Amino acid sequence: QVQLVESGGGLVQAGGSLRLSCAASGTIFRFNAMGWYRQAPGKQRELVATITSSGSANYADSVKGRFTISRENARNTVYLQMNSLKPEDTGVYYCNGDYRGSDLWGQGTQVTVSS
Repeated sequence: QVQLVESGGGLVQAGGSLRLSCAASGTIFRFNAMGWYRQAPGKQRELVATITSSGSANYADSVKGRFTISRENARNTVYLQMNSLKPEDTGVYYCNGDYRGSDLWGQGTQVTVSS
């Protein structure tokens, strides 16, 4: 059973930082592209950042310059370093991975940024 598990969410004050982790388990095969998405109450899930298997990253305009996505392919782990957090960054953050042509999603981790 292949699954993605997020961790690292929590409550932080505006301007603070959090580091999210997402680890895959149950497979020896490497994921292709991986990414982070988030969803706030009443809003659609939105793309935050993606990273290819070779390490090429892409970011939503709203987080450019503040968030950094990275990965460790040998461990099928993806990270999201979030700096200069804003209240509008609040939401449930989900890890996504392209595993052999299918999208897998984690259960999400809550990030709350207080003002």
